[in-house]
Amino acid sequence: MTPSAILESALYVTDLAEAETFYTDMLGLILLGKVEGRHLFFRCGPGVLLIFNAEATKIPPAPDAKLKVPPHGAVGDGHLCFAATAAEIHAWKAHLQARKIAIESEFEWPQGGRSLYIRDPSGNSIEFAEPRIWGL
Repeated sequence: MTPSAILESALYVTDLAEAETFYTDMLGLILLGKVEGRHLFFRCGPGVLLIFNAEATKIPPAPDAKLKVPPHGAVGDGHLCFAATAAEIHAWKAHLQARKIAIESEFEWPQGGRSLYIRDPSGNSIEFAEPRIWGL
């Protein structure tokens, strides 16, 4: 068997309030849900972006918990790539620069397709790229 798609992607942050402002105000994602001190969930196209306080997700669920989500977490800078057309990448660059978000890197891949990289407030690497960089 082979999975048909990625339903969720997760990033771990150090400040949920700062992350909420960044992902809603700067990137325009729609907040689906949140639990203070633990997580933020955002709609992104057909999928969901999960933003976690890594320390909070290391705590195992109580034995009588209704949702027995196993502990998880990550240390260090993560990475997430948003799909974008060439025109959208150009528009994202202008949008981000107007909001004083530093462009960390921008280039064309040898196989074709552009990428634009920034950092979120917790240091995660956020990329906007044409799907054709993966032949999609």
